[in-house]
Amino acid sequence: MGSKRYLPICLPVLTAAFFLGGCAEIVLFQPRGPVGASERTLIIVALLLMAIVVIPVFIMTFRFSRKYRASNTNAPYAPRWSYSATIDAIVWLVPVCIIMALGYLSWTRTHSLDPHKPIEPGVRPVIIEAVSLDWKWLFIYPQYDIAAVNRLVFPANVPLSFRITSDTVLTSFFIPQLGSQIYAMTGKQTLLHLMADRPGVYDGHNQQFSGAGYPEMHFKAIAVPGQEFDAWVQKTRQAQGRLDPARFRELEKPTMGYPVTYFSSVEHGMFDYVLEKNSRPPAVGPDRARTDKGS
Repeated sequence: MGSKRYLPICLPVLTAAFFLGGCAEIVLFQPRGPVGASERTLIIVALLLMAIVVIPVFIMTFRFSRKYRASNTNAPYAPRWSYSATIDAIVWLVPVCIIMALGYLSWTRTHSLDPHKPIEPGVRPVIIEAVSLDWKWLFIYPQYDIAAVNRLVFPANVPLSFRITSDTVLTSFFIPQLGSQIYAMTGKQTLLHLMADRPGVYDGHNQQFSGAGYPEMHFKAIAVPGQEFDAWVQKTRQAQGRLDPARFRELEKPTMGYPVTYFSSVEHGMFDYVLEKNSRPPAVGPDRARTDKGS
């Protein structure tokens, strides 16, 4: 009988342990940069605040259903009871306090995690121009005049400043362990600042469904020490191929499983070229023009 007494408390704990047992494999909770660490803290604090309501509900559900079951004749029966000021205060005040805390937390953290805000003001970042294609990612390094497809290499402990756009439909750029998923929009530019606080290989994804090749639209983000990054830049400059509008038109073609490709040089303004060509209004043919005029 003694063990049954603790069943209402143990059951929710065991259930939570069962469902959270795989959290060690969730890379979102294994951040490798200041942005990812801040976002993990925000998620955990928000979950704990919401658990203030959720956990007691589960405990009381099991406890009350056991205590007031039909076969338990010893449970108090009070048919004339209709109101409790204490219960009413708890039911209203606790959720109000939680909502206020969540609102304050969301407001302050949203501004502190603004993707446009540099991570370390005054420190020269590595600028990376990311272009979403069908179904691949193009990364241009304007400071080094090189580019790569489906491979993002950068120095650890150095701020990264991303300019992001899409040459196809709406997609999203996300490196979970570094944080801050952000949309890549056709004809528009979004900004993002990230940093890896240690060397490592991290998975990058497109989290927005974008057609048949969506499952293949991922890349490796590799953070390396500064000297190794300099060596990688020099090695990439020896690769074959130049990225220009003609070569870009080949990259535009929808392909799945596109191999990692490097470009030893990039025509100046390629990112702006992609932005401009996707922001132009569609051409109006003579038939369409006559129809619009007649209407």
